[in-house]
Amino acid sequence: MKIAIAQLNCTLGDLSGNSRKILDFTQRAKALGADLLLAPELSICGYPPEDLLLRDDFCRACERAVADLAKDVRGIDVVVGHPHVEQGRRYNAASLLRDGRIAGTYHKRDLPNSEVFDEERYFESGAAPLVFDLQGTKVGVNICQDVWGPERAFATGKPLRAEPGERQAPKAARDAGAQILLVLNGSPYHMGKQRTRHEVVRGCVLEARMPVVFCNWVGGQDELVFDGQSFVMNARGEVTQQLQAFEEELAVVEFRGAEPAAGPIAEELGEDAAVYTALTVGVRDYLGKNGFPGALVGLSGGIDSALTVAIAADALGPQRVQAVMMPSQFTASISLEDSRAIVRSLGVRYSEIAIRPVFDAFLAALAPEFKDRPFDTTEENLQSRIRGTLLMGLSNKFGAIVLTTGNKSEMSTGYATLYGDMAGGFAVLKDITKKLVYRLARYRNSISPVIPERVLTRPPSAELRPNQVDQDSLPPYDVLDAIVERYVERDRSIEEILKDGFSRGDVERVVKLIHVSEYKRRQSPIGIRITPRGFGKDWRYPVTNKYRGGL
Repeated sequence: MKIAIAQLNCTLGDLSGNSRKILDFTQRAKALGADLLLAPELSICGYPPEDLLLRDDFCRACERAVADLAKDVRGIDVVVGHPHVEQGRRYNAASLLRDGRIAGTYHKRDLPNSEVFDEERYFESGAAPLVFDLQGTKVGVNICQDVWGPERAFATGKPLRAEPGERQAPKAARDAGAQILLVLNGSPYHMGKQRTRHEVVRGCVLEARMPVVFCNWVGGQDELVFDGQSFVMNARGEVTQQLQAFEEELAVVEFRGAEPAAGPIAEELGEDAAVYTALTVGVRDYLGKNGFPGALVGLSGGIDSALTVAIAADALGPQRVQAVMMPSQFTASISLEDSRAIVRSLGVRYSEIAIRPVFDAFLAALAPEFKDRPFDTTEENLQSRIRGTLLMGLSNKFGAIVLTTGNKSEMSTGYATLYGDMAGGFAVLKDITKKLVYRLARYRNSISPVIPERVLTRPPSAELRPNQVDQDSLPPYDVLDAIVERYVERDRSIEEILKDGFSRGDVERVVKLIHVSEYKRRQSPIGIRITPRGFGKDWRYPVTNKYRGGL
């Protein structure tokens, strides 16, 4: 018996395009002798469809797409994910397509409602198992969270809680006679996620005493990136086959009865390589699926913009990227030199637009209001806003999207200017701390040197006033990032963080900045999530909020 895994990169809402892709993979799998093709969770419509699911017309269109696809499936079975409405109730479903018809439908039992998931808003829980015969072997179907179980913490930032009692959905499939479990997944990437998947599925396998075929999404969808890495695990909890990370792939798994044969196991990427690849996939798919012809990046000569333009060039090709250097009277000559070196190395288009004439005009216009007030952050922010306006002007004229360059350390503490360096359409480094920025820059240079060593070693500076460096306004980045990780990603309290040896002054200062900057983050563009807790779907703090965690 042969089961094909379709590790797909579909586009949310493109029902006809997704159906064609699934059918194409089906025909390829059939040509390879497969008896069944397994597609990911909600693959008909894309994942996650969010409030599209609240539209009856969308759900009806999905139902029609599944029915139409079923008519074209013959000589091979297909298990495909889709939303399903039955007796007025909406389910996250998977259907068996066989001999031109829908031969059975399974409703997801356990609905995740943490991290970036909000399925209880949209779906009802199912109960009945789906088990069918495939070449004399009984095969069951589960969907993603079913194999995690409701009693286990979903976030990897917290320990998995192995509460007593079996996962109910795999147990129901086993009790109905299943010998193999097919699992459709929409499991997004974050650092360390594959290790957690293996751990969770191994627990499921050992409980249910049957192998699992785990089929996952790949590609970018708004702030989420899916890494694929679909795999097969035998009943002893051993991975016997694993697909590539971040690439569409069709793989055939051979079974002898219910025992999977050993197949290729793709080498897993190192952490820096995986994060860098996730960022390039996120940029490529966000621009590609939304139809943007290219990207604009404000290049400053600093590390953040250097990394951003490198990611954009790798994701899109240098011909689709334009870097714009906008020097002021505070811009160091080495910043201009390094910016020119970066664009030469990458081969992207490059422009220089001096902002001093515009800045002087702004100051002249505001002089009657400002009178004799001293130069402060107001004038600093004006420079940033001039740059943002120029970039958005180029974006409007030529259609390219502005990629912002702010990192997670800056987004956490509000070290960014509204309508200035925060102006743009997609925030590439929004979930990347400053320490990780440096690691990724060095990783990129290990492939080919594109970022000058001086950019990696000189003190970071916004260059908005004479002799400015970031550490004038912020704690050292190694301290800042460690506190952000604990408070934002792990929900640690101030007192818990202090036990790790940080000074109370640093902790209270960072926590205060995190809270008072929420109004800025609400107005920032979406950005790629690569940690268990980014500033997006899984960060929902109120703007008006007096709680400061013990400050």
